[in-house]
Amino acid sequence: MFSGLKDETVGRLPGTIAGQQFLIQDCENCNIYIFDHSATITIDDCTNCIIFLGPVKGSVFFRNCRDCKCTLACQQFRVRDCRKLEVFLCCATQPIIESSSNIKFGCFQWYYPELAFQFKDAGLSIFNNTWSNIHDFTPVSGELNWSLLPEDAVVQDYVPVPTTEELKAVRVSTEANRSIVPISRGHRQKSSDESCLVVLFAGDYTIANARKLIDKMVGKGFFLVQTKEVSMKAEDAERVFREKAPDFLPLLNKGTFWMIGILLWLFSLHADLIYFCL
Repeated sequence: MFSGLKDETVGRLPGTIAGQQFLIQDCENCNIYIFDHSATITIDDCTNCIIFLGPVKGSVFFRNCRDCKCTLACQQFRVRDCRKLEVFLCCATQPIIESSSNIKFGCFQWYYPELAFQFKDAGLSIFNNTWSNIHDFTPVSGELNWSLLPEDAVVQDYVPVPTTEELKAVRVSTEANRSIVPISRGHRQKSSDESCLVVLFAGDYTIANARKLIDKMVGKGFFLVQTKEVSMKAEDAERVFREKAPDFLPLLNKGTFWMIGILLWLFSLHADLIYFCL
């Protein structure tokens, strides 16, 4: 627990929380870094804080916080009675805000050597990120309580790498091309009417191949919209792939399988939707 701190930089190193619950409360003007995976994290009554949270297996809940900048990954994200939060988020389910205003969201962007293993330990997929699909429980007519950060927002300007000797040992990078989570455009305004869905079926190197493919296609001018890692049964695949389903019968006949889908916008393809099996 971090409680009652003011004007401090504090943190937890990899392996020091190891999947347990954690609480942050009554902190002011602090830089807080949790470089480990945890079960749940609650942040109460914090003001003007910078917060990084490693993968959280369950929920992250902000209550009565003001003027905070955060980067975090979790299964569930909820904000209540908060004002002016800026959050770079990876969330497996729809983020929720309630009785809050001026909440801004961007896509998670962070790296350190232990982070990929922590995602796995927390049961989170780097490809399941609904960061921009926000649900407001208490909307106000004519107002928008949340918005998206500028697409060119630099995470280092919001949640900088720690500079204390202890935390510097974690070897953090905020460079976009090193981010563990693919940086997606989410629900931003479409920049093209052309789209392409790339599907990779389960294999020994599927995750690595998906990352390489995303990097290559983005480098060629594609825009990554969203990724999704799912398990599917034969009837699900037949519904998704329709007339293409027979092409995948060798996989469908094995029962449940998983795949990674990658949705991109592009400018040069003369088709609305194309399926690739790699």
